[in-house]
This record gives sequence, C-alpha cells and structure tokens, in this order.
Amino acid sequence: MRPTDDPTDTTPGLLLTGERTLPDIPDERYWFQRHVVAYEHAARHVRTLATDRRPITVLDAGCGEGYGLAMLADAGASRVVGVDLEAPVVDHVGVTYAARDRRIEAVRADLTSLPLPTDSVDAAVSFQVIEHLHDIPGYLAELVRVTRPGGQVLIATPNRLTFTPDSDVPVNPFHIREFTAAELRAELDGAGLVVDDLLGVHHCLRLRELAHERGRPITDLLTATPPDQWDDGLRHAVHATEPSDFDLRADGLDASLDLLAIARVPGDGR
Repeated sequence: MRPTDDPTDTTPGLLLTGERTLPDIPDERYWFQRHVVAYEHAARHVRTLATDRRPITVLDAGCGEGYGLAMLADAGASRVVGVDLEAPVVDHVGVTYAARDRRIEAVRADLTSLPLPTDSVDAAVSFQVIEHLHDIPGYLAELVRVTRPGGQVLIATPNRLTFTPDSDVPVNPFHIREFTAAELRAELDGAGLVVDDLLGVHHCLRLRELAHERGRPITDLLTATPPDQWDDGLRHAVHATEPSDFDLRADGLDASLDLLAIARVPGDGR
C-alpha cells in the first residue's frame, strides 16, 4: 500500500490515505489486485474446508474495506467475521457487505483483544496488517487463541527487502515494522505457530516486461509521480491489472513483492 499526499474520498465513508487499498479505483488497481492474490489463496483453503459439509467460521483480522470478506463467504464460509479498529471502516463494511450477506459480520475491536471465544474459528486471515502493529506478539497470540487446534492462520505482508530496500525505516509512514521472509517465519515460530508454507508474490510476464521496458521497478514508476501525471501506457497497464498478473510461489522469496505465510495452530483439530 503506497502513501499518498492527497487523500481522496473515493469510497463512501473511507479515505484513500495509503493505509489501505480500495476496490473500484482504476488508478489504484495495481495495488488492489496485488492484495487480492492472498485472498484468492485463502479462498481456495476455505473451499477445501467447506467440502467437510460443516459450518466454517473464518476471521479476517484487520479486514479493511471488506472486499476480502465477500470473497471468503463466496468460497463457502458459513460465517466470516471482519474485525477492524477504525469505526468508519467497520461502518462501511456493515453497510457495504454485512447488510447484503447474512454470513458476514463487522466488529470493531483491537486485534490484541478479539471479541471471539477461544478455538472458535476454523481459519484466520490477516493481510497487510502485521506491519502496522505495535504489539505483534499480542496480536499473534490472539490469532492463535481464537483459531481451533489444527486451524490455519494466514499472514500477508510486504517484503521488506523490496518494499523498503536499503533501509530499516519503512518508506510507508503507516508501517511500524516490515519483515523479510526469515524474519516473518521467526516471528510466527515464536508465537507457537507451525509454518507449513511461506510464499512470495511476484510479477508475471506482462508486468516484468513493462518494468524492463521502462528500466525501473513497477512500484517506482507508480510512486514517482501522481497518477494524473502518468503517461498513457503506464495508466493503461495499471487499469488492466488482474490477479493473474501476479504469481505466488515458494522460490525467490527475498526478491518477492509480498510474503504470504500459511501457518497452523498446533493440535489434532477436529
């Protein structure tokens, strides 16, 4: 998620500040679809759970605008609980998603004190959130607490090595701490989670070719100038971005754009 100096009220009740990405904004489409990749992976996991023909509860901790809640519900979850600290965000999710789908709930709460019973969710997702938090151990402990033994916890975050290269200070003013793949694994291990897989998001051919032609990384091209100063070719490339323009794989983690950890709460499950 990139910072912006000119927040624009583009979605009712929400501001495009750089802290979260929003759907249905053509100039934001690269960042939005880059984040959708993690939700698509989580949705595949939910579809697998749903084959057990029992009610499936999924938590989205730090749900933001809420588009991911709809994706998880459509994948087969019988209950999707979106939690966020900001009241305008929760209000927006309630009106935009929960009011239209009884499977979706919007709850305002601190992520270190989730209003859910212990072992009450089958899977927890938390995408582009961990880098914003001061109390990461407390946050992870709550995800472990509410997720049943054997349940999965999926965490996505920018890769520090490519998002803020050559600096220990995050370039995004909303980020507190960013991670390398090794650092993220160590943090999750320390929280008592079993990391089953660690994947990286990479550009596919079309975006790699664009970066090669321009001689600069895509993210540099997008942040160097405001969108209204992009040339037509760059604007078209951004507006045409789809999740298929990104690849999620286990190799080349240090060169990836974002990291996705698929972890598991120890235990036999049920």
